[in-house]
Amino acid sequence: MTTIIKIADLMQSSGVGFGTSVARGSVAAMSSSVCYAYTLAFLQALQTEGIIQPGSEVVLAGDLRASTPRIQAAVARAVEAAGYRLTYAGMIPSPAVAFYAMQQAAASIMVTGSHIPDDRNGIKFNRPDGEILKADEARIRAQYVTVPEPLPVISESDLPDVDPAASEMYLDRYRQFLPDNCLDGAYIGVYEHSGVARDLLSDILEQLGATVTRLARSDTFIPVDTEAIREEDVRLGQKWSGEYGFDAVVSTDGDADRPLIADEQGEWLRGDIVGVLCARFLGIDTLVTPVSSNTLVESCGWFDAVYRTRIGSPYVIERMYQALSDKQGAVGGYEANGGFLLASDITLNGRTLKALPTRDAVLPILSVLASAKQRGCPVSALIDALPKRYTASGRLKDFPTDLSAARISTLSDSIPEIEQVFGDLCGRVARVDSTDGLRISFENDEIVHLRPSGNAPELRCYNEASSPERAGQLNRECLERLAAWR
Repeated sequence: MTTIIKIADLMQSSGVGFGTSVARGSVAAMSSSVCYAYTLAFLQALQTEGIIQPGSEVVLAGDLRASTPRIQAAVARAVEAAGYRLTYAGMIPSPAVAFYAMQQAAASIMVTGSHIPDDRNGIKFNRPDGEILKADEARIRAQYVTVPEPLPVISESDLPDVDPAASEMYLDRYRQFLPDNCLDGAYIGVYEHSGVARDLLSDILEQLGATVTRLARSDTFIPVDTEAIREEDVRLGQKWSGEYGFDAVVSTDGDADRPLIADEQGEWLRGDIVGVLCARFLGIDTLVTPVSSNTLVESCGWFDAVYRTRIGSPYVIERMYQALSDKQGAVGGYEANGGFLLASDITLNGRTLKALPTRDAVLPILSVLASAKQRGCPVSALIDALPKRYTASGRLKDFPTDLSAARISTLSDSIPEIEQVFGDLCGRVARVDSTDGLRISFENDEIVHLRPSGNAPELRCYNEASSPERAGQLNRECLERLAAWR
């Protein structure tokens, strides 16, 4: 017996929906049947467009959260049922599986919830040329799929043996691009927690000459969010700096598409600062970043063109491709979480780094560390050379998305309403930007940006000011006021 399911209907009934190229939901909602159906829909959508053909390769990987192997097994069963050839890459970073599959002209699937808590998970879909974009999401939603009823029992024992080729290719990407021993003498702490790149990252750093100390490995999943750094991680960075005297501490989120870097003082760098430093190291000409990123990217004067988009890698990727087609030099992009996307092949010192138009954590980590070594300065000095603009961000958890959107819409329609809520903090409104959520620029050059999260029921608040203290204070006070919206 079989059941025919429309994915748009399944989204409503299951609560599993799209957010930034990923179908996400609670672990309970992401049943084997739901994951099987989503995978079939992804393959059907690409096959209908002539992008892939039955019998071709599909590469599968996942992160280290407890629910990942079960979901991988359901995905693997669907891939094989649809007539595709499965390559299982094991537990490796999202950018690693995407990069390998792109070189093979294969579709790929990554089971990951990224930085969100362990009670949620997701399935990230990649075309042979990179992440699915918004048009692909629409095609997947429109698919009808046939699912066995009941679905045969699926367990992680159904997964095939791990093929190490994808992780080895990802390692080679950096070993072949960066000069031998370019990190010689650097003393780096690697905050391992439950990040899927924890072993691979240490291997790369050591092979480039760094001395590495591995820190705080965890067998249970820890939701490290590089865009809203936890207080315990702030304390850990400062503690490790004092104890070990590191040149830097580095880490990633769960699936290694967002970097986390602390300077020699144990202070974590904001992701939108990391993105600017990475782009400068690579010699990027045209840079694309979401509207929420720090405005110093324009004021530093390092790039020929800077374009702003909605928040989410599909929007950044679409704008990067447009810049490529317009022949605007070397094109890259980054998000406020620090994940770097490379649209162009880059050649430095006779060595070429192939494009990878999906978020990557390892490239910005290596770029910042190599920049500091090249310039003979501590990581903090790279930050000191930037324009004095500082950002802070925070979130209110368990804040219904519909309520966030309604409250923000009310503010968007009335500048007097905005000034009633925030005027005593920032003064008069200079302009508003509704590219994504509501970004309010005040006459005193401070910024308040409100946006419902695309990944979870959260309300996010981003702030920008002329000092880190003021940005942090502004963020705290804004969040206190927003909490009253519940």
